[in-house]
Amino acid sequence: MTRPNLAVNLGGLQMKNPVTTASGCFGFGPEYAPYIDLNRLGAIVVKGTTLEPRLGNPGVRIVETPAGILNSIGLQNPGVDHFISKALPYLKEYDTPVVVNIAGNTLEDYAELAKRLTAANGVAALEVNISCPNVKKGGMVFGTDCFMAAEVIRTVKQHTTLPVIAKLSPNVTNIVEIAQGVAEAGADALALINTLLGMAIDIHTRKPVLGNTVGGLSGPAIRPVAVRIIWQVAQAVNLPILGMGGIMSGEDAIEFILAGATAVAVGTANFVNPRATMDVLEGIEQYMEKYGVKDINELVGAAWK
Repeated sequence: MTRPNLAVNLGGLQMKNPVTTASGCFGFGPEYAPYIDLNRLGAIVVKGTTLEPRLGNPGVRIVETPAGILNSIGLQNPGVDHFISKALPYLKEYDTPVVVNIAGNTLEDYAELAKRLTAANGVAALEVNISCPNVKKGGMVFGTDCFMAAEVIRTVKQHTTLPVIAKLSPNVTNIVEIAQGVAEAGADALALINTLLGMAIDIHTRKPVLGNTVGGLSGPAIRPVAVRIIWQVAQAVNLPILGMGGIMSGEDAIEFILAGATAVAVGTANFVNPRATMDVLEGIEQYMEKYGVKDINELVGAAWK
């Protein structure tokens, strides 16, 4: 019996299957190597990387909520030079594409990150986190303004030959408009969705739980929102989509693909089950066998096509 085709192309990023990891939920890879074979992943999206090392936010950084978590990590990471010299050599040992999530506070930050990572041998694509404050424009988040979001993507494209995946924030009035803007600026693919803004209050201390007051909500609680956004954007923008937001199983992943995602990223589920990515992959395979699907690409957007 011929095995079904699981290979997908995400805007120039060739993946052996559609399952990857959500940035910030998988470290740099070694953390999960004792539990899964990293060679089986379609790609590895590493922790958000900035130009300089960051210590992250003070105080409580993660709090559980019903069907999810709130996080306010503050992009703690060792910086791009450390990633290139220390983390990348390890990842290059595997037959799995490496996608680096980049974040900056100025256009110049993004340009420099793109240049350094493009020059580093072993990076397959860049995922651009535009949910960052533009310090030169009063702290407005890049991704909440169509013009600024497009400017970030245009800048990155000018400084790299790698596929560029624009990771969009759902905390906007019209995400389709933002998606169209980054598509026109040259994005090769979209990542939908980043976390929803939320907060939690300790009723005993009567203070916010998170040290930074607000944080990003992820996990199954946001899955219906993510599916809705992918459904909307996929029909309006002709770019492949990396879908994420509460995927816990193969069935969840199939729902995202039917809505219009070419590939999926598993995030919060890794904290509950370190083998979550493999469970998702095996669940996709079982679904395809059950329904006689020969090629995963047949399912992309099938709910509306």
